[in-house]
Amino acid sequence: MPTRLDSSAPHLNDPAGYAGPLRDWGHQPDPIAGHSKSDGILLHKGPGGQPEVGLWQCSPGTWPLAIPRDEVCHFVSGRATYVHESGERIDISPGTLVLFPAGWKGTCTVHETMRNVYMLS
Repeated sequence: MPTRLDSSAPHLNDPAGYAGPLRDWGHQPDPIAGHSKSDGILLHKGPGGQPEVGLWQCSPGTWPLAIPRDEVCHFVSGRATYVHESGERIDISPGTLVLFPAGWKGTCTVHETMRNVYMLS
């Protein structure tokens, strides 16, 4: 099945290996270490920006993170570590699925450029 972003049901074939164009989403704000750059593709953005569904790619670095709304992330490539403000650590590798609840705060450290398929609701 080929990637079809213009379909009645937009879809990506092999998000981990997707080699099509990505939109530059800029650098992560307030870096702690490095200058992580984000790229991605939106599959859907509903009224008022909810839900938002897409593919996100991010290069190595560390930055503070505050999740504004519930976000489900299925990591398809790369490695990262998320550390909640309580100290809880979540190690990310391909195949990891995480639900970050609204209000989640901590840091993200990308060790190896990562990609995830996400839905922010």
